[in-house]
Amino acid sequence: MSAAASLTNAFRELARVHEAHHPDTRVLLNFGGSGALLQQIANGAPVDVFVSADRETMDRAVAERLVGPARDFVANSLVLAVPADGGLTVTSLQQLAQTRLARIAIGNPATVPAGRYAMRALTVAGLHEGMTERLIHTQHVRQALDYLARGEVDAAFVYSSDLLAMPGRVRLAFELPLDPPVRYPVAPVRDSAQPAEAARFIDFLFSDECQAILRRHGFRSP
Repeated sequence: MSAAASLTNAFRELARVHEAHHPDTRVLLNFGGSGALLQQIANGAPVDVFVSADRETMDRAVAERLVGPARDFVANSLVLAVPADGGLTVTSLQQLAQTRLARIAIGNPATVPAGRYAMRALTVAGLHEGMTERLIHTQHVRQALDYLARGEVDAAFVYSSDLLAMPGRVRLAFELPLDPPVRYPVAPVRDSAQPAEAARFIDFLFSDECQAILRRHGFRSP
């Protein structure tokens, strides 16, 4: 299974639960930026299920006939995170643009949905050009979070669910206004060697048990 990096903690738990229900099945997980994962599938990577952090990437996968029908199974929100022990108070993109923060981590908009969401919000706010030189591109959203936790950047655009992965090290500054909101679609890969197992896991994602686990990891119903 190839899934967006922001699902790392949640899907590791879901894989264990699914394997407990089906001892004959082993779930192998591959995480990364949604665009990079799609490219891997296009190049023939042995994947059965694809989970993207945005509809744009999934729609491209559907258009290229790499996956079957896609369904949204969970939602999220994009936020600006700052160090937990810092004294910075910023509550909007406009305030962010006026601060002296020199390095702000953002997923590469070319391959990372979180980066595209953030750039879209900056563009709508008329702040894109003034912020470009301060943005540090990362390969996926969890790398942006890691940079912030290690003190390599002053702030990072991540998902609200990512904050739970670094308790005590990062904190919420503010949530970005997004339209449309962040939703995660899942689809079976057309060249899957195990279509029945893929369908079973996808159905599992919509179960009450799975949805409860996802909520505990900071996600919301789509």
